Amino acid sequence: MAWQGRIGEAGQRIVAHVRRTPVMQAEIGGYSVALKLEQMQHTGSFKARGAFNTLLQATVPEAGIVAASGGNHGAAVAYAAARLGHRARIYVPEIAGPAKIALIRAQGADLQVVPGAYAEAAARAAEWQAATGAMQVHPYDAEATVAGQGTVMAEWEDQGLDADTVLIAVGGGGLIAGSLGWLEGRRRVVAVEPETSCALHAALAAGAPVDVEVSGVAANALGARRIGGLCYGLAEAQGVASVVVSDAAILEAQALLWREVRQLVEPAGATALAALLSGAYRPAAGERVAVLICGGNIAPDPLA
Repeated sequence: MAWQGRIGEAGQRIVAHVRRTPVMQAEIGGYSVALKLEQMQHTGSFKARGAFNTLLQATVPEAGIVAASGGNHGAAVAYAAARLGHRARIYVPEIAGPAKIALIRAQGADLQVVPGAYAEAAARAAEWQAATGAMQVHPYDAEATVAGQGTVMAEWEDQGLDADTVLIAVGGGGLIAGSLGWLEGRRRVVAVEPETSCALHAALAAGAPVDVEVSGVAANALGARRIGGLCYGLAEAQGVASVVVSDAAILEAQALLWREVRQLVEPAGATALAALLSGAYRPAAGERVAVLICGGNIAPDPLA
């Protein structure tokens, strides 16, 4: 698939609807690292890109839109739907937490909170789609979603990204898939996942997507039980390096982002940086490293 072309088209399609998020060079934990601050995107994560790219090229049925989400995707779909004049029904698991649930509700969506984890929310969304004919917006394993998320990396390069290696947190894989599709091997990409929610790491070890158990501090954003097929195919083909980090390392990276750079992010947003600070990924001498900060919906809301 010609991913670069599709991502370029997505960038033109969504430009009036998303923010061009800032970048910075920062000293954190003894490392000089380039950061892309995508937690400053609408609704606090990169997810708005994929949501707008999907809806702007779709014929939305009378039944409206349905999505399942750990939180960030649901907020983005609800936001995009409201601005484009569509009804949206969003299913989230209880583990999404009160801050993300409140964020989705604030976008005006019909919010359904279900017991369990993301898989349970996905099952309920599929039932609603089958019963009503609503259009489902997948959070990571759909071409329009992946192309939309790939605009993050295209935008970062347009802003002058100067790095040999980019660290990216992985849940279901839409963000890293889009980045791989855009970069086409021109930079080293390292996939970073929590030890307790590592669908891509497990898939690469097994030679195919497999189901994993999901838990931990970043589970409401990175808690996919199985990696998306688009992500797996791109990661396997490009020989992506995959590392895992502990919850303790994620929380320390989250704290350092606040203490040293004054960036307040959720655990998922700090996961990629945790690989560098904890030593899970060790750059070579002189290697230029960049980290994609993907989400800022911290719970509980510190200013609520």
